[in-house]
Amino acid sequence: MKQIKMGPSTLSIPAMALGIMRMNQKSVTEAADAISAAYEEGINFIDSADIYGGGKSETVFGQALKETKIGRDKLFIQSKTGIVPGKRYDFSEKYILTAVDGILDRMQVDYLDSLVLHRPDILMDPEEVAEAFDTLQAQGKVRFFGVSNFNASEIELLKTAVTQPIMFDQLQFGLMHTGMLDSIVHTNMTDEKSVDHDGQTWNYLLRHRITLQCWSPFQYGMFEGTFINNSKFPQLNEELEKLAEHYQVGKNAIAASWILRCPGQIQILVGSMNPQHIADSAAGSDIQLTKQEWYDLYLAAGNDLP
Repeated sequence: MKQIKMGPSTLSIPAMALGIMRMNQKSVTEAADAISAAYEEGINFIDSADIYGGGKSETVFGQALKETKIGRDKLFIQSKTGIVPGKRYDFSEKYILTAVDGILDRMQVDYLDSLVLHRPDILMDPEEVAEAFDTLQAQGKVRFFGVSNFNASEIELLKTAVTQPIMFDQLQFGLMHTGMLDSIVHTNMTDEKSVDHDGQTWNYLLRHRITLQCWSPFQYGMFEGTFINNSKFPQLNEELEKLAEHYQVGKNAIAASWILRCPGQIQILVGSMNPQHIADSAAGSDIQLTKQEWYDLYLAAGNDLP
């Protein structure tokens, strides 16, 4: 498994992580099989969120981890908080501290390697977040911190108070979600793709060496479904198939390698609970696409070059 740097640090993490959003749908034994399959591929990074399955995903994970016999110290465990389902986003100090205690209890661990703020809270008080981060770090409950779905300006606002480095920004990115790149390609143009919706977040992450964690890397839209083997995307799947045959891997591996060919520190969140699918995706970390292959896939996904 390819290793990347974690944020602006010298620490290394795998280029892929196992996302456990769907773990609530599995039995403890099935969940243990998924964790073990990922671990065998060198994926020892776990990504969760307190809202996944209403908390059940973390409960199942905690039980499954014991069944795997994999030591806690062998894993990097990350969770997210800040979404109160259907009600609000909440980055208040009290909410963050209470949420972390709940996460630790459900996962049956003593600490998180990383805590990520899930979605921007318009009512965020950076000073309150800073107090929560300081308390969690001092208590040994959280080692590192990150954000999710934040743009560059939102990260800068948070950094006016938070002293810990921001290690991660978790954003949707993949072959069918390339908006951050499209606006760069279409600089100084007036077409639809020239519109920058993200405040130059792509280049901001590169400049500040913040690790981009890619969620739903094989999905189109937000949760419409996968583009892999989907008849809606014949040209893209034809190109994926051609490269899969060339590199003797599956299409998932090629789609993953396309992401990892991008500059910067990029980590893919693999959300499958199927051991075979996990292994198929993991194979992508060993493939170095040529620049032409990368652009061929970008064009096959429906993009253009001015």
